[in-house]
Amino acid sequence: MAEVRTDVPMSSAPRLRRVLGLWDLIFYGIVLIQPIAPVPLFGIAQKLSNGYFVTTILIAMLAMMITAFSYGRMATLYPSAGSAYTYVGRGLNPYLGFLAGWAMFLDYLLLPLINIVWIATVLHARYLPPVPYALTAALVAGAMTGMNLRGIKTSARANKVMLAIMFAVIGAFIVLALRYLVHSQGWHGIFSIEPFYDPKTFDFATIRRATSFAALTYIGFDGVTTLAEDVENPKRNVLLATVAVCLFTGVFGGLEVYLGQRVWPDWHTFPNLESAFMDVCRRVGGAALFQGMGLILLVAALGSGLNGHLGAARLLFGMGRDNVLPKKIFARLDQRQTPALNIILIGAAAFGGALVLDYEKSAELINFGAFLSFMGVNFATFWQFMVMGKGGHRRNLLGDAVIPITGFLFCLWIWWGLGTPAKVVGGIWFAAGLGYLAISTRGFRTPPAMIDFSES
Repeated sequence: MAEVRTDVPMSSAPRLRRVLGLWDLIFYGIVLIQPIAPVPLFGIAQKLSNGYFVTTILIAMLAMMITAFSYGRMATLYPSAGSAYTYVGRGLNPYLGFLAGWAMFLDYLLLPLINIVWIATVLHARYLPPVPYALTAALVAGAMTGMNLRGIKTSARANKVMLAIMFAVIGAFIVLALRYLVHSQGWHGIFSIEPFYDPKTFDFATIRRATSFAALTYIGFDGVTTLAEDVENPKRNVLLATVAVCLFTGVFGGLEVYLGQRVWPDWHTFPNLESAFMDVCRRVGGAALFQGMGLILLVAALGSGLNGHLGAARLLFGMGRDNVLPKKIFARLDQRQTPALNIILIGAAAFGGALVLDYEKSAELINFGAFLSFMGVNFATFWQFMVMGKGGHRRNLLGDAVIPITGFLFCLWIWWGLGTPAKVVGGIWFAAGLGYLAISTRGFRTPPAMIDFSES
């Protein structure tokens, strides 16, 4: 690393231009999460919640908005960080920061896996039923691996076009669903409290477990904080944008799910849970809407899987380069300056995981790591602002203590509702990270190795 001169005036130090406004950040966050985020979860979430998916989305929204508030507060202290790893490491303790990064690492590894599972399940159930699921999963994993080895990636323009198509298809669904409900049940068919609460079937323990799954809808909102250095008035706009993105996702996604529940209230009759929303679309819009929704879901999942696959491979490369993992294995690049071995390893691991984990278990395992990180950020916010008194202002009991601690407890409540398999597998992963940390720091006597998420 080049030496940093300390005799140069601060005014001449190179800085990124702050050109992004509040709405730029909000749009970026919506692109990250995608307006169809709850759609792939619909059938399984309906089963887990016993028909109250919209309720679980709204409950999770409250936890995510509080956590988004904490992310925004921490971004004012560390505007160049933008990750739970750095917020926890700097805001609490470097060893806890490493463990937060280890939990995030699990999510990076699982992102291509969950997309392979979903794509392979839908292709097998809807389009290629004679082809065994294992072969379909192998084809999807192989396609993702091959495309990333060739350096294929999506552009910002393609993301905008895809987002516009998503809004068009979802807009068509909303209009057609409203028309269907009016024609079949009259105007009272649109408005009902049953998708939110019915005393005959509502069970609080069931809702907690389902909320732990439904929270996957919001995964990715924290990506907004990575642009903190490019934003006008970051102390205001990063906080507002992260909260607004969670609010939009909850309200808009909740509307999609609510209409889906009203159109098809009995989840027991879905032909296939993973593609249940496509059947709802067929009921209100026929084959055209069924195929349109299926196409954007498959393309979106493929794009997410490709990005997650490459991100995980690049993260492995960074960890190898920085000696967090064996350098000879993971810090290798091919002639195209691509971490080819890492891409192949991630593809093979994702395929193997797709044979043993279904969509529900994959999603809960992602939330295992994500909510540990969310709890860390909430507590780091409390520690920095209430205990340490950072931020250049007088302590405020509500903003500095009550809100972040509430967010911590809310995320803990959701995390605790995860299924036992997710806790066991996630616990093993976390224990492995703790063991590695103890060995690599000689019993916590030396600083932990830094995990660089900037290239992933």
